[in-house]
Amino acid sequence: MALHHLRLAPHALLRVAGLQPRASSRLAAHHHRLLFFAPPARPWRLLSPAARPRALTTAAAEADGAVDGFFAEESTSWGSLGVSDRLASALRGAGLARPSLVQAACIPHVLTANDVIVAAETGSGKTHGYLVPLIEKLCSKSSNTEDDNSQDTAPGAHDIVLVLCPNVMLCEQVVRMASSLLDESGEPLKSAAAVCGPKGWPAVHPDILVATPAALLNYLFDYDPEKRRRERFMHNVKFVVFDEADMLLCGSFENQVIRLIHMLRFHEKQLSRAQDAGKEVSPGSDDEYHHEGSDSEDSEFNGLDEENEGNLVQDRPGKVENSPAGARKDWRRVRKMYKRSKQYVFVAATLPQSGKRTAGGVLKRMFPDAVWVSGTYLHRHNPRLERRWIEVTADTQVDALLDAVKYGLKRKDHDAPKRTMVFTNTVDAANSVSDILQRVGIPCILYHRESSVEERANNLQSFRENGGVLVCTDAAARGLDVPNVSHVIQAEFAACAVDFLHRVGRTARAGQSGIVTSLFTEANRDLVRAVRQAEELAQPVERAFSRKRSFRNKLKKQALQRREASLA
Repeated sequence: MALHHLRLAPHALLRVAGLQPRASSRLAAHHHRLLFFAPPARPWRLLSPAARPRALTTAAAEADGAVDGFFAEESTSWGSLGVSDRLASALRGAGLARPSLVQAACIPHVLTANDVIVAAETGSGKTHGYLVPLIEKLCSKSSNTEDDNSQDTAPGAHDIVLVLCPNVMLCEQVVRMASSLLDESGEPLKSAAAVCGPKGWPAVHPDILVATPAALLNYLFDYDPEKRRRERFMHNVKFVVFDEADMLLCGSFENQVIRLIHMLRFHEKQLSRAQDAGKEVSPGSDDEYHHEGSDSEDSEFNGLDEENEGNLVQDRPGKVENSPAGARKDWRRVRKMYKRSKQYVFVAATLPQSGKRTAGGVLKRMFPDAVWVSGTYLHRHNPRLERRWIEVTADTQVDALLDAVKYGLKRKDHDAPKRTMVFTNTVDAANSVSDILQRVGIPCILYHRESSVEERANNLQSFRENGGVLVCTDAAARGLDVPNVSHVIQAEFAACAVDFLHRVGRTARAGQSGIVTSLFTEANRDLVRAVRQAEELAQPVERAFSRKRSFRNKLKKQALQRREASLA
């Protein structure tokens, strides 16, 4: 019986657990046994898969010394990293007085023409780590153009930063963070807009375009009789960021993202060939290198979300975008012998590299010359986290959950609203936990994939502003930046390393401290033991979730030996 059956628990069981039953026709008196968690359906695996954004820390946290190990040393300033006074002033105005360690490490590399891969723990400042240097580049080019008193003669010529995110909430969050960097007049230094969900293409072309892969491809392959939209866009995009890169490069996003990389890289090659031939290339020109048919591709995009679900990127020949009909090339040949005209930045909080088919393995092959920047606690235990491990049974699970929620709400670390996130593995389980908390008078907010985008946005905004308890699935685990989450509770233990790391990464962000309470059953006991051992030895947590059969057999053997020893 799964966790969602708690909502059908009889009155007697609720009283035993200390719950006051709430009148409801859903309570069925014929249920005689309560089981909080169902055993995992499959072995643990490593998956490959409005408000101004907050400052990197609060004054209270800084006063308590909770930011040690987060900020770069005091001698490192925005200016020393190559950031202009104008942008540094905007950063201070947004509450970002000093760069973090990750920002200090990656900004100088992004300011060059190098491709950069940033793999750092959650809450380390990665988003500003790429926004700051790219906005600096846009501002610098605008200033140079004004000083030279020259203008691009091509209509629509406009350097663009393209940021790809896996979902609407992350797109809107990046736009808010970019728009919070203001000049002296109170206007954003560079305009930013999101293309995702119901939002169409902006009427005025922004400097920073944040989009989901599907929304961007829908625009690029929309009806375009003159076949110029795609060429103009590809010409204008000079910087490409893949936020949550491990998610974008795997699973349902794989085909879309690899296709976009093909298109961007092939445009670079076309431009390089045209320049070598002494031809002046402008967006939307009739040059032979730009006006090449791709009608056969338009029909391929339908259903890309459904294709190859769960598979990983492989070395395989593929059709190069914008190539003549019937032409086929291996994508690896695209990078040979051509002048680079675009910069690629990949950002992730989990980037497994143990295998060619993982996101890290794919990046090593596709971008072998990229600069890697890694965080101190990537895939490892964060010492600012207080861990609480509680094994539960059918008789103790409800009490343990309620005690964990009350424990977080009673703590008095600072005056900010208390925020607790309770994670479950399914939507039904989230609904059940929400019912349990409301029965005992603990108000909570729901967040899961079955809610509408508008409802999720409103609920998340309410949680940001007012605090409280957010009951959620892993839809809230990745990328969302909520200030001062002091407590994360795993009501159901994570099924994979990526989910585990992203869940615990919702707290202890930006140098602050936090608590993680993990409830687990006998079915999770060996996995929990492996995770705790990895943390104690400062090893990557992902090893505890190994998908290798030998590892799972080892766990089973150890459990069997312990049972035999207890019976002896």
